[in-house]
Amino acid sequence: MQRIGREVCRDILDGSERTKVVKVANMNWLDMEAAVKRDQRCILPIGSTEQHAQLSLCVDMILAEKMALEVAEPLNIPVFPVMPYGLAPYFAAFPGTVSLRVETLMAVIRDIVASLYQSGFRKILIVNGHGGNNPVGALAQELMAEFGNISIKFHNWWNAPATWATAQGIDSTGSHANWMENFPWTRLAHAPAPKGEKPLIDMALMKASPPDTVRDILGDGSFGGPWQRQDEEMLAIWETGIKETREALEGPWPEFKGAA
Repeated sequence: MQRIGREVCRDILDGSERTKVVKVANMNWLDMEAAVKRDQRCILPIGSTEQHAQLSLCVDMILAEKMALEVAEPLNIPVFPVMPYGLAPYFAAFPGTVSLRVETLMAVIRDIVASLYQSGFRKILIVNGHGGNNPVGALAQELMAEFGNISIKFHNWWNAPATWATAQGIDSTGSHANWMENFPWTRLAHAPAPKGEKPLIDMALMKASPPDTVRDILGDGSFGGPWQRQDEEMLAIWETGIKETREALEGPWPEFKGAA
């Protein structure tokens, strides 16, 4: 039997298997060397491990990684392992929450970007799944000024304009740990969502409170509103997010010469 070439193999894989092709976990260094010679783009998803009411502690990293993989697959762009930890000091009183110091997260992202640069990547899309990580956007600007020949896009997938407009058109209460983060892939089988709605919490008070008080204010952890909406509505948000994030990956990007 003749060996089937790599590209032919990829063409006959089903959708779930094809998505795995872009995962760095499924690549060796030779695959990566070939990828960067073909295209200077890559994706770095970042998230957080923190309380999300009855949903998974890893909601933000699950969503960031899944979004990155689905966006990258048709373009065959490498997706690096998701950064699972971010900035979440306000949830420190909830068991399972892991929060880095600001300087720690900045140092880690700086080192990751430097490593991607060393590998030859010059166009990096950071797909962020956690609002607390927004300081990384400022770091991206700083790194572009330092390197000179690198482009970094910091993309909050859930509140990019079209995605946020789709969510707001469904329900203006979309927020942390409520219906807006309740996707089929962030749920836990043993912890179904409560019925109905939760009163909206006092955001100003929460932001001015230490972790123990935040836990008292939040109760289960949700910011209020419905705990769950119809899957059809969630998939509409997701598909809009994929389209908008893929547009960010496709460009425009500045052109750089002399990649490693």
